[in-house]
Amino acid sequence: MIRYIEDPEERQKIARGILEALTDWFEVEESREKYIKESADQPFWAAVEGDVPAGFLCLKETGKETMELAVMGVLKDYHRRGLGRRLFAAAKDYAAREGYLFIQVKTVRSGMYEDYDITNEFYKSLGFKELEVLEDYWDEANPCQIYVMSLKSAIGTISTRHCYRGRFSSDPVPREDLITIASAGIDAPSGCNKQTTDLVIVDDAELLGKIKGLIDPPVAQTASAMIVVLTRRINAYRDKCFAVQDYSAAIENMLLTIVELGYQSCWYEGHITDDDRICDKIAAVLGIPEEYDVVCILPVGKALDDFHAPSKRSFGERVRFNGFG
Repeated sequence: MIRYIEDPEERQKIARGILEALTDWFEVEESREKYIKESADQPFWAAVEGDVPAGFLCLKETGKETMELAVMGVLKDYHRRGLGRRLFAAAKDYAAREGYLFIQVKTVRSGMYEDYDITNEFYKSLGFKELEVLEDYWDEANPCQIYVMSLKSAIGTISTRHCYRGRFSSDPVPREDLITIASAGIDAPSGCNKQTTDLVIVDDAELLGKIKGLIDPPVAQTASAMIVVLTRRINAYRDKCFAVQDYSAAIENMLLTIVELGYQSCWYEGHITDDDRICDKIAAVLGIPEEYDVVCILPVGKALDDFHAPSKRSFGERVRFNGFG
């Protein structure tokens, strides 16, 4: 479980317990104590297994648009369980939501020490790119390798986006942003270019209130805007219809654009298309013609609550080359 730690004393306690157990990487006491002291005032995440803090990660601001992975450690008994990746995913989510454009990390250049070579490969596997080496940043025996990652690249946005079910700010979403989001949706590919997906943007407070009142159990009650996704069954060829694929591609485009613009959302489909057919009630409120089906709602707004990346199976468990075996 990944937890955001707010209490400064708890941050320092966790940092000390883990760094003092990882002297292969943090052998210089002065540097180790500096990490522990500074951790009290930094954004701090802990990986907790049972009641045991197994790892932690701190961020620090190094510029108006840049965060640095200040320090990170995972106890050796918990290596290769994906804790480091989950810690970084939570920190990366945070940095992106706070509006930072880049994240960097410093380590020892590859080829110097076996343990640091493993660390370098880990950072590169996360998507970090080599920026430069500062030979005398620390000392001659430890040339400093700087890695950097853009938080606004397409790949970065894909890995940052997660479903958000928390509270939204009451601030209205500018109409130009809603147009940008919807445009990304209708730019998605569709089977044989049949363009089976249409959208309705709802930013009128009274109308939005009527729609929210229909959703039971309630969801997205504080969102200041919503995009309602419509589909039509139009055969692409013979009896083949790709409407589901079409609107799925449109929704994913919009979800990524929502995050890119600094907002959050969630793909609500089953919640409104279940046996109680909330979707049909929404269609009636919006005056949707009979040939269209309402299949999804996407709330749009600024997130008020903290949230983290869900736990996912590793790349090796889900991706194979040249066959399943």
